[in-house]
Amino acid sequence: MTRRRYVQLDVFASRAGDGNPLAVVLDAEGLDDARMQAIARWTRLPETTFVLPPVATDATHRIRIFSPRREVPFAGHPSVGTAHALLDAGLAAPRDGLLVQDGIAGKLPLMVTGAGRERTIAVRTPRARVQEIATPDDPRLRDALAGLPLGGLPPVLMDGGRRWWLAELASEADLRNAQPNWEAIVALAHATDSMGLFVYARSQDPVHYFAVRAFVGAPARFEDAASGAANATLAAWLAECGALPDGGFYRVSQGREVGHDAIIELRVDAGGDVWSGGRAVAVVTGTLDWPD
Repeated sequence: MTRRRYVQLDVFASRAGDGNPLAVVLDAEGLDDARMQAIARWTRLPETTFVLPPVATDATHRIRIFSPRREVPFAGHPSVGTAHALLDAGLAAPRDGLLVQDGIAGKLPLMVTGAGRERTIAVRTPRARVQEIATPDDPRLRDALAGLPLGGLPPVLMDGGRRWWLAELASEADLRNAQPNWEAIVALAHATDSMGLFVYARSQDPVHYFAVRAFVGAPARFEDAASGAANATLAAWLAECGALPDGGFYRVSQGREVGHDAIIELRVDAGGDVWSGGRAVAVVTGTLDWPD
């Protein structure tokens, strides 16, 4: 039996219990696909990452990402959380302020700012594209949006590695009080090969510019505590519409309704790339004993 370094973190959080939980196996070399999937199923966390030696000479690390059900090509909070874990363990060092992650989605840079508990890490996300702009009375969307007071931008299907329907709500209060129609969201996800419905609203809060909620309809049914990738698709849509705040930087509040008060930082750079990130805090540090 091989003992492997293991960390559990809360990502997009500055204290334990907030953000989105993540498991990281820091010594994953030698694990095959079946054992990675079995470990991810055992942790019962949204995602588990497995750190491997980089193949590309310009990468600092390579990862694979698994949900309890399947391997995931890219996700924001696992990328950001794994980078935090690597720095904490002394297993990677930034080059000119950047780490470079290699994986199924290709090589992605992560920008490291600050140190210690003030450190933030942001990943440059894969380019998100508009797939379809719809109307609220679209038969596929109508039931999922019923009873939700909508904002000014139309519903849109975005693809950033995972496909999400985005819908603006009229106010943060409407978003906080929204009761998802789960049957309609599951049907929407299956009918459009998407994750489900991602709703957002502008905020007057001094900390966050938007509040968001992510209702996942497939492959499981749940509200996501914090999603860097889904928020990156929103940033790309706002950029498309000319609706970004001045400077292209803003913070998002997510997860409060499911007991995880996460803060995610988004930035759209001059080239149109979206960077999604924030802080993370390690909660469990130890070893994983898993049969060879």
